[in-house]
Amino acid sequence: MASSLCTLVSDGESHTQPSLIVSQDQICPVSNVQSTPEIEKKYVHHVYDAIAPHFSSTRFAKWPKVATFLKSLPSGSLVLDAGCGNGKYLGLSPDCFFIGCDISAPLINICADRDHEVVVADAVNLPYRTGFGDAAISIAVLHHLSTESRRKKAIQELVRVVKKGGLVLITVWAVEQEDRSLVTKWTPLSPKYVEEWIGPSSPRIRSPSSFTLESIPETEENGSGEHLKDLKEISNENLQDTMHSTCQTEDDSMTFKIKKNIESHQEYFVPWHLPYHRAEVSGASACALANGLAKKDDKKGAVVYNRYYHVFSEGELER
Repeated sequence: MASSLCTLVSDGESHTQPSLIVSQDQICPVSNVQSTPEIEKKYVHHVYDAIAPHFSSTRFAKWPKVATFLKSLPSGSLVLDAGCGNGKYLGLSPDCFFIGCDISAPLINICADRDHEVVVADAVNLPYRTGFGDAAISIAVLHHLSTESRRKKAIQELVRVVKKGGLVLITVWAVEQEDRSLVTKWTPLSPKYVEEWIGPSSPRIRSPSSFTLESIPETEENGSGEHLKDLKEISNENLQDTMHSTCQTEDDSMTFKIKKNIESHQEYFVPWHLPYHRAEVSGASACALANGLAKKDDKKGAVVYNRYYHVFSEGELER
C-alpha cells in the first residue's frame, strides 16, 4: 500500500481566517462541514467501533519516518495526535508530552487502559484552544473523510491548534500504487454512492496556503502484510510513459487496464476481515451482520467490513 507523508509548518495565521471553507464552487459554513456524512458514520465510525480490539492487535509497528519526526521534537514539546487510534504513537518520545483524540470510543478506551491522555473527538473539530500544542500529527486519518471540505477543515484544525512555528505531520493513503494488483482487491464506489454520499468531484484548484509543505518518503509494512511505499518513489514520467505505451502482449494490456482504472478512482471500500474466533464477532459484528453493514466469508472464516477511503492523488495535499 502506498502512502504519502508531509509536514506543515504553521505560520500562526491560519486560525485568523474566516470560519468558511470553499467547496465545489460554493461557500459552506463550518457547521455543515462538521456534520458527519452518513457514509462516514456507517463505513468508518461504526466499523472501527466494531473491530477496535482486533484492529488494535494489528497496529503495533511504528512507521520509521513518523518515529523520526516525533523523536526530533524539542524536549518538553506538547504533541497532539488527531486520530490516534490505539495510541501506538502516544508516548513514543519520552521527552515529550502527548495528548490523543479519536472519534472511536472503543479505541480511546484502549488508549486509556494504557494510561495515555486521550479524549473522544472529531478531527474536524479538535477540542483544543488555538496555539495549544507544539506539534500535531494525523496518521492515516484524512483519507477517511469523505468530502474535500472536511479534509481541508481537518488540516486547518491541525494548523490552528499548534503554535506559530509548530510542526504538523500528515500521512494519507495514495492512489498511485507500485503494486497495482493490491487496488484490485478494493471496491471502487459506484457513481450512485459518490453522488448520493459525497457529491460531485471537487474542483482541482490550488488554494493559497498559510503553511509550507514538505514531502517525506515512507516505507513500511502494515498489519495486513501490505507494503507501504511513498507515492513520490513512483516516477510520474515513467507512469505516463507506461500509460501511453502500446500494449503488445496480453499481460501488457491487462496492466494498462488496471492502471487506467486505478487512476480514475479515488473513492473506495477497503475490506477488513474479522476472524470468526474473535470475541467481537458475537457483539457489534452480530448487529452489523443483521443490519447489512457486514457480511460473512466462510472461505476465509471471517466477518468482512467495508471501510471508506478517499485515496489521495499526487499533489492533492498541497491544494
